[in-house]
Amino acid sequence: MAWIGKFLFGWTRRVEENTEVLLDEPWRNVAWNNSTRARLKQSLLDYKPPIDSVPQARILLVGAVGAGKSSFFNSINSAIRGNITSQAVAGEKVTTRTIEYRAYQVKANRVGQPLSFLLCDTMGLEASESGGVNIKDIDHILKGCIPNKHRFNPVSPLETCHCQECDSSALKDRIHCVVYVIDSSKFATILLLFSDVPLVVLLTKVDKTCPILEKDLKKVYRSCYIKELVSFRCLGIPVTNILPVKNYSNELELNECCDILLLTAMQKMLHFADNHFDNFNAVE
Repeated sequence: MAWIGKFLFGWTRRVEENTEVLLDEPWRNVAWNNSTRARLKQSLLDYKPPIDSVPQARILLVGAVGAGKSSFFNSINSAIRGNITSQAVAGEKVTTRTIEYRAYQVKANRVGQPLSFLLCDTMGLEASESGGVNIKDIDHILKGCIPNKHRFNPVSPLETCHCQECDSSALKDRIHCVVYVIDSSKFATILLLFSDVPLVVLLTKVDKTCPILEKDLKKVYRSCYIKELVSFRCLGIPVTNILPVKNYSNELELNECCDILLLTAMQKMLHFADNHFDNFNAVE
């Protein structure tokens, strides 16, 4: 599985307060109500990969330090559980707080069976070659040859000789969808190309882009700034693959609109993973 990575760090824009203009009509239609939240949640509870030999779809989260990868897992876990959770270590530090590769299970409750997907969290990307996850290790993750809780070493990636069986790894161990997580309030020009694996861009912290969204998430699809980011062709992927969300950070209770964005994003990731499974024989 080929991997090409190009990282152009250097934030291109910070949002100026009170400059936000709303579109007359939303560019995506959403029914912001509890029925929508319940329907989305049920779709995740019912999800099963279409190939019997794959018990769980594996969704890989990559992105810069502080973009919200670990927070996204915590937020999805919260939306499914029905209460705020913080299993994964998350924060706003300049250097990454995730130092291990973690394949996180999501459960509907503490004693229930895990759902049929995994959110795989990685060390954050950094501009320095001596910091953050090494792109060679990401290639190994994609191929399914890095075990859960593997500790990353930015200057010493897993040697190829340790991954001689990577190319023949079972489909169940490989990554089925890659999610590039970007902080939408300080957007960077970053292009990642993953051949053979669906790529989704997750725009986090949309509430930080303007005061309007901080007060009312329902206006996210009327935000000119969010629409500009989604339409930014340098991303090189279809608009349908770009999903805005707000992760839970300092809240004590769940929010209906926040859950709808999060659960929608998770549902779409699984749809794209299913598209990937379509490339394989059902007997694999």
